[in-house]
Amino acid sequence: MNINTRLLTGLTVLLTTPILPMQAHHTPPAGPLSARQQAIVTISALTATGDLPHLHDALAKGLDAGLTVNEEKEELVHLYAYCGFPRSINGLNTLLKLLDERKAKGLKSELGKEASPIAENGSKYERGKKVLETLTGRPEPAVKTGYGAFSPEIDRFLKEHLFADIFERDVLTYQERELTTITALVSLGGVEAQLQGHLGIGLHLGLTAA
Repeated sequence: MNINTRLLTGLTVLLTTPILPMQAHHTPPAGPLSARQQAIVTISALTATGDLPHLHDALAKGLDAGLTVNEEKEELVHLYAYCGFPRSINGLNTLLKLLDERKAKGLKSELGKEASPIAENGSKYERGKKVLETLTGRPEPAVKTGYGAFSPEIDRFLKEHLFADIFERDVLTYQERELTTITALVSLGGVEAQLQGHLGIGLHLGLTAA
C-alpha cells in the first residue's frame, strides 16, 4: 500500500465519522496548503524516510518559503517522537550543514523566535492530558482501556513527554505539529490506527479533507 493509498484510506474512514466542532481559537486555512505548510509537509516526509539529499533541498526551500531556522529545528525535534532519534538527529545535522553552506555564500537565514519557557502549573501528566483534550476536542476517559490499561507506563510517557514536553512548546502551532505528524505517519506506513487518530485531530484543528 503506497503513501497516497494509505492517506486516502484514512480519509475515507474519517469523512464518514462525525467530527466535533472546531474550537474557536483555531483558524481554518483559507484554501490549499500554503507554501509554508507545503514546506513543513515535505520536510517531515523526507526526514521520516531518511532521504537526506532531498531533505537538504527541502530545508532550503522551507527557509525561502518563510520558515525560520528555529521553526525547522523545532519540526525536526518534534519528529523524533514519531520516527525516532536517528532520523531526527540526521535531520538536524542536515540543517546544520545547510546553514553552514548558506553562511559561506553570504545568504541570510532568519533565526526566528525561540520557544518560550513552559509554565509548569500542575503535574506534567495533567498538563499533557489537557493538551490532548484540546487537540481531540474530547475529554480523556476516566477509566483506561486497551494499551493504556495494559501499560500505564506508556500512557504516562505519552501524556508527560509527548503532549506536555513537546506539544506545549510554542515555536510551532498545534496545526503545524499535526501536519508534521500526519505526514510522518503516512510516510512510515503500518500505523493506520494512529494515522486515523491524527487525521481526526487535523480536521478538528481546522485542516480540511482537501
